[in-house]
Amino acid sequence: MPDPAAPDTVAPAEAPADAHRGALLDFDDVQLTYPNGTIALSGVDLMVRRGEFVTVVGPSGCGKSTLLRIASGLESATTGIAEVRTDHVGYVFQDATLLPWRSVQANVELLAELRGHGKAARKEAARKAIELVSLTGFEKHLPRQLSGGMRMRVSLARSLTLDPELFLFDEPFGALDEITREYLNDELLRLFVERQFAGLFITHSVSEAVYLSTKVVVMSGRPGRIVGTFDVPFDMPRDPEIRYTPEYAALVGEVSHALREGHTS
Repeated sequence: MPDPAAPDTVAPAEAPADAHRGALLDFDDVQLTYPNGTIALSGVDLMVRRGEFVTVVGPSGCGKSTLLRIASGLESATTGIAEVRTDHVGYVFQDATLLPWRSVQANVELLAELRGHGKAARKEAARKAIELVSLTGFEKHLPRQLSGGMRMRVSLARSLTLDPELFLFDEPFGALDEITREYLNDELLRLFVERQFAGLFITHSVSEAVYLSTKVVVMSGRPGRIVGTFDVPFDMPRDPEIRYTPEYAALVGEVSHALREGHTS
């Protein structure tokens, strides 16, 4: 029989410092207010650890892309703490942003070139990145000779040359047709499983968010705040057929409901 005088053996709650351990991206009560008084973000708490792929969904103008700009250093939080605990950050924009006069090879080498990497090192890094995104054989093509999906893969390869620990994605597949988008979702997940980086992805598509992510975060209308967080229970690597299962549809429905509720709250 237990001794009533014995000390409590219940494990203590996780200390705040432990809760944040391992986070490469850590936002604590972040607010951003523009000089004209517009509050873009309010009270945002968000962590992304290595091996986590977190997708943010929310209505237009809620501050999703602002989160990425803060993470990339293009914006600064007005209040709160926004920490990025790595210097190895990759950024993939809504547009591929390729230089039209440079070949695929030269575009992929660009970031390493700007970082001052030697010619041999950046050529080898580009070769590996081009192979990773399945563009081997297209090294000499110009951007105008590529499809939209191929141009986005060049953009992804360009960031891969820097071997990022944290990858930021600002709706990179939003302008693509559904078939190409699903194919690139599969390619991105393959890279995520292989590299185990920390990913923060912005999208308007709830289905895409659930398919790609280990966690989906739902934001309200402006000022943007987090109104829901959903852990995605499906294993990685992810079978594309999971999109057609009742479990997947149910989770998409839950996230969509939270999105609607957050938009009207």
